[in-house]
Amino acid sequence: MYPKHQHLSPEAIGSAISLLRSWLQHRLTADALTWFDTELHSLQKQPEQGRWFKALGLAPRKLGKADLKPSAEELQAANELRPGLDPSDWSIDQTARIVFTLAVYQADDASFAHQVSLLVDTSEINELLAIFRGFALFPQPQALEPKAREAIRSTMRPVYEAMAHRNPYPLEFFDEAAWNQMIVKAFFLDSSIWQIQGVDQRYNTDLSTMLIKLVQERWAADRFIAPEIWRGAVPCATREGVAVVLQALAGKAREPELQAIAKVCLSHPHLCDPEVRAAVNAKTWQPDPTRIPWSDFESASYE
Repeated sequence: MYPKHQHLSPEAIGSAISLLRSWLQHRLTADALTWFDTELHSLQKQPEQGRWFKALGLAPRKLGKADLKPSAEELQAANELRPGLDPSDWSIDQTARIVFTLAVYQADDASFAHQVSLLVDTSEINELLAIFRGFALFPQPQALEPKAREAIRSTMRPVYEAMAHRNPYPLEFFDEAAWNQMIVKAFFLDSSIWQIQGVDQRYNTDLSTMLIKLVQERWAADRFIAPEIWRGAVPCATREGVAVVLQALAGKAREPELQAIAKVCLSHPHLCDPEVRAAVNAKTWQPDPTRIPWSDFESASYE
């Protein structure tokens, strides 16, 4: 069972701000850190919308847009603060924008959710990336779920990935329909799913059916099949889906796709049909697909 509805308590907001500030402290010049601290303290004392929006807008210019590149110790601290929090893809200005947003929280959940929703509606793309990456830290996360769905419906790949990749929010707060939409959307954006947390925890029949249909459509149009599609298509497949998987194993799929089918089947045999398991076990696999990381199945079409 996947975890649900984890979030920081209001009492932990101060700890989150302190941790993220410590990351910035080691990466900013003295002048940049002074500006950041001045804005942070001002927002904590007077969390006015105009002041907040101005700080968000100035952050890239004042602090730069360099990648955060957290250390192993910082990644561990992030996970200890909030299970699943992974700032691997964050930038310095995004980290500051998340801190500024946490700073305007004044123990009024409804007001905060309204403010963040308004920010999503009015932000330019670079602000959106920061805000969506910060959803896992924000208070009243359930109330933000409609905006999270907007992110995974976006036609802009960076916006989609800000919510979908390395973010515990979808795993914990999306219902099955939203989750499935997010996984399928990846293949229409030429994105990938190996950075999505919880893929192996949320296999379901509807997702398999949707991805099998996508495979059939792309076969009919002689279009590229991303190997990662099979990661969600094979587990929990219906009889029709099993027939399609067996077609793939019989020679219709390319070698990377076959390895992906074998990897998911060998890793989760209880979720795969006995006929599929038998077909996989009848083949000789070199190298062992279970030893190939999912990141290696990221297709050339994503590049």
